[in-house]
Amino acid sequence: MADGLLAAGGLGSQAMVPQPERTGWAVEESTAPLEKALFQDEDSCSDCSNHDKRADCKASEVREFTAEFLEKVLEPSGWRAVWHTNVFEVLVEVTDVDFAALKAVVRLANPYLCESQVSTFTLDCMNELLDLKEHRLPLQELWVVFDDSGVFDQTALAVEHVRFFYQNIWRSWDEEEEDEYDYFVRCVEPRLRLHYDILEDRVPSGLIVDYRNLLSQCEDSYRKFLNLRSSLSNCNSDSEQENISMVEGLKLYSEMEQLKQKLKLIENPLLRYVFGYQKNSNIQAKGIRPNGQKVTHVVSSTMMTGLLRSLLRDRLCQEPCKEETEIQFHSDPLSAINACYEGDTVIVCPGHYMVHGTFAIADSIELEGYGLPDDIVIEKRGKGDTFVDCTGADIKISSIKFIQHDAVEGILIIHRGKTTLENCVLQCETTGVTVRTSAEFLMKNSDLYGAKGAGIEIYPGSKCTLSDNGIHHCKEGILIKDFLDEHYDIPKISMVNNVIHNNEGYGVVLVKPTIFSDLQENVQDETEENRALKIPTSEEADTAERVDLEELIQCTTGKMELYARSNLSEQVEGNCEIVNELVAASTQKGQMKKKRLSELGITQADDNLMSQEMFVSIVGNQFKWNGKGSFGTFLF
Repeated sequence: MADGLLAAGGLGSQAMVPQPERTGWAVEESTAPLEKALFQDEDSCSDCSNHDKRADCKASEVREFTAEFLEKVLEPSGWRAVWHTNVFEVLVEVTDVDFAALKAVVRLANPYLCESQVSTFTLDCMNELLDLKEHRLPLQELWVVFDDSGVFDQTALAVEHVRFFYQNIWRSWDEEEEDEYDYFVRCVEPRLRLHYDILEDRVPSGLIVDYRNLLSQCEDSYRKFLNLRSSLSNCNSDSEQENISMVEGLKLYSEMEQLKQKLKLIENPLLRYVFGYQKNSNIQAKGIRPNGQKVTHVVSSTMMTGLLRSLLRDRLCQEPCKEETEIQFHSDPLSAINACYEGDTVIVCPGHYMVHGTFAIADSIELEGYGLPDDIVIEKRGKGDTFVDCTGADIKISSIKFIQHDAVEGILIIHRGKTTLENCVLQCETTGVTVRTSAEFLMKNSDLYGAKGAGIEIYPGSKCTLSDNGIHHCKEGILIKDFLDEHYDIPKISMVNNVIHNNEGYGVVLVKPTIFSDLQENVQDETEENRALKIPTSEEADTAERVDLEELIQCTTGKMELYARSNLSEQVEGNCEIVNELVAASTQKGQMKKKRLSELGITQADDNLMSQEMFVSIVGNQFKWNGKGSFGTFLF
């Protein structure tokens, strides 16, 4: 807009005003000079001897240091700028700079050039407006005009620095906070990191909206608080109005503190993702529609008559229906998912769909492709968002190809409930599928590849059934999280006829603590000692003590005997290796639990020992060309 104004005014290539979106490259490569001005170096900070790692400053000193910085690099006069507001843009000349106030003294340029949304800003009106402002304008509202001589390049850059800082980093309440020599570490650093994480699409879109809303609410509350505080200073002491205002002030202050804590939570790069995970995992289900109806949502970028006839024949009118079915049409899958209630079905027609945002599925719905997975492609844009987030009780997804690029979060996360994935293709970027504690995941006849982490992450206490899948070209094929801690439940895992190949690390990895071996030795030694000193309490307890680890493994692997006899290749032997290790780990967990109970004087009969430990069903899987082998452990 400003470029158009200057070009129209005959300045052509000799005048250029940077737009806000251009500040990214300038700030990114040149925030150091501003930091040097705002945050003293160690030699010049004689009164902060305990600050030996990083130069810093107080929030109350920021304006002073900014002024000192500008005095060194800003031309005090002789340059032109566009005074840019939400209503108009006008060309002005700078005659002086008030560095302490961060303002420039200006006059209208000759000839008068102005562009506005209304026609009322004549030359006389603009002069009156400048007179009201005493011809002093904030530097943040000025955009320096390009000059061929290059004399004002440093001035333009310095103004950009100031604008960026006060628009993106500084908060109006910063001076009200702790006034210590840690402003950079406490405020600038996390906000700057968040700003660039947002620019690089590394923050979930929903979290960005939340952050900006919180920021707006906090600014609004702070303005009200300042106005109230100002009115209190003009009230008579001990008046009723003052008492009421004091109560309102305390409420506003408490509200502000809560909002600021939420802002700091999102600004912290570690807590940010915890906050985002909790937000996604707490999505509320809509439940059944108020009218009790179930809706079929049809997704197609364009609906042709032939496609509609095929849909009616194959999916929509397969059997005579007693009740009429409502059909809603959508142009993209995300809008269809967002419109779903409990029991709805989404049919995605062939096409390549680009989506921004997360498929947050909180109700029991069916998402199915109409055709082959390679013909129904849903591609994700936005690095910070999870692709598919499942919390519904019974979700079914079939015949769709999901593609993810440059992501921070995984392609599919099951927080709770049951999710079934059938005949799908997952082209991953970070982790593939994450099965959280208490969640259930069934994946069959699907293909998963490309994860920079594990193709599938299985958390303690979850249930994971994998049948006839391909998992390949990932960092690790399947990663089973540590379940040895007493607070964790053993996951229930079934793997049948999967082909796990060409992964950089192991086909399957078990994560467990480094002290596992030491604990195992100690528990075994103490078990032998306890057996010698044990006073029998019941027949069941004696039976449980006599259960041998090798017998458990033998029972677990017995069902694989016939299969293994016919094919003892390395590809199939990995099944036995995984079973042996997982059963050993789960048995160790049981022994450790019994030891802890024994120390507390509690003797517990393990009537269901076999059923508790025999949680693994791993048969007929093939492990090929994995970089480190079919199975391994990761110690932490």
